[in-house]
Amino acid sequence: MATLVKRSFTLAGHRTSVALEPEFWQALAAIAAARQSTMAALLAEVDAGRGADRPLASALRIFALSRPR
Repeated sequence: MATLVKRSFTLAGHRTSVALEPEFWQALAAIAAARQSTMAALLAEVDAGRGADRPLASALRIFALSRPR
């Protein structure tokens, strides 16, 4: 089982942290780079679009999996 990597950042003016597998962080970084965006902007986009009942880590995993490679 992969070790989770925890990263902290600010979303909507609040500090938060998310733990994901390294492969998901790599996928998210690739998506941000392909969009010529920052990781912070990508995380804010996913955060703004997720439902209140979905944890941020789950939303990020689903987002990463739903994007073409």
